[in-house]
Amino acid sequence: MQKTGNYRWVVVVLLFLATTINYIDRQVMGLLKSDLSREFHWTETIYGYIVTTFTIAYAAGLFIFGRMVDRIGSKRGYVVSIIVWSVAACGHAFVKSTVVFGFMRSALGLGEGGNFPAAIRSVAEWFPKKERALATGIFNSGSNIAAVVGPPLVTWILVSYGWREAFLWTGALGFLWLIFWWLFYEVPSKHKKVTQEEVSYIQSDGEEADTTRISFFTIIAIKQTWMFAIGKFFSDPIWWFYLFWIPDYFYEGYGLQLKDSWMYVSTIYLLASFGSIAGGYLPGWLIKKGWDVHKARKTALFIYACCVIPIVLVQFTNEPWTAVLLVGLAASAHQAWSANLFTTTSDNFPKKAVGSVVGVGGMVGSLSSAVFPLCVGTILDHFKSLGNINIGYNIIFTICSCAYIIAWLSMHFISKIKQTTQLQQ
Repeated sequence: MQKTGNYRWVVVVLLFLATTINYIDRQVMGLLKSDLSREFHWTETIYGYIVTTFTIAYAAGLFIFGRMVDRIGSKRGYVVSIIVWSVAACGHAFVKSTVVFGFMRSALGLGEGGNFPAAIRSVAEWFPKKERALATGIFNSGSNIAAVVGPPLVTWILVSYGWREAFLWTGALGFLWLIFWWLFYEVPSKHKKVTQEEVSYIQSDGEEADTTRISFFTIIAIKQTWMFAIGKFFSDPIWWFYLFWIPDYFYEGYGLQLKDSWMYVSTIYLLASFGSIAGGYLPGWLIKKGWDVHKARKTALFIYACCVIPIVLVQFTNEPWTAVLLVGLAASAHQAWSANLFTTTSDNFPKKAVGSVVGVGGMVGSLSSAVFPLCVGTILDHFKSLGNINIGYNIIFTICSCAYIIAWLSMHFISKIKQTTQLQQ
């Protein structure tokens, strides 16, 4: 077997670290929810509004950076994104009111919106189609590793120094990553450390001769854009719920403070990291076995959607480790789903449009994620006032169990619609 070189996996490591930092910065608020609620006198509904503020800004950031990355490239697009979100992450340490806190969450969301458009485009630039889901799964597992290392890290900073330092220290990580990104990243054809054999392997799907920028209106006329968007619409809110409410679920359901529950939360996301990587491996294996790319991707998505369903059983357990396994399975399936859903963009679109498509679909997913926290906050406040918040969590877990199957069926229906507009791969 001819040696092709492996610098593309160095790029995956950089993307993995960026995604890890991205999720550490956004999850700090969820981990500190009880402390922040006491500090600023938040109800569940107010907390839901703050989550929604972040998510709306994140939706805008996905759209803005999606187009920006396609204009100025992954390298510079990532630089702008991480500077914005790291400044905002550090800025949380200095707020003294809920209004200013909400402003900082908006700035954080806007900047963090650049992560996935830049990362998915980077994968499209550095990997042939048969490896893209695996590469995406690996870097996307950074969101889980963040949730594994985040709770003990934030707990240690909180106990040792206070909640303001937790925001400041974690926010500073992005500036450190920026140095390595600027030094080590470039497109394959221009990179001095990449062999010609590896460049040829990366381009084995065929080079794109036409480099003309594709208009936004052309992109939204393609049904594959809306297949991706509808998948994000139904599944993204569920992941946001896990991220912002699971620590509180262990507090309300089992009476566990963060210093006691972090091991449960970390285990959930450790399981999810395995799902992210394995989820990327399965369709690649099917493709190597001769399956059509789209059939392999669609089959994998269906399997992962079914794996979320058992989370409905959480309401029937009173043992925290059983809840960890059920939520962990669902979180793992989500990450496997997400890795493949993201990869459909580079399956169906040329590299010059990937950032924009991720931006459009991500924006749709984030807008639905902006509404869902309001529903979650309202449901939990209602049942909390009745003295049994666990009923509220049971309703939400039931919604989670159905979301992915509904998403898959919707995507399947859209795939059957005939269209006249086509993009040349």
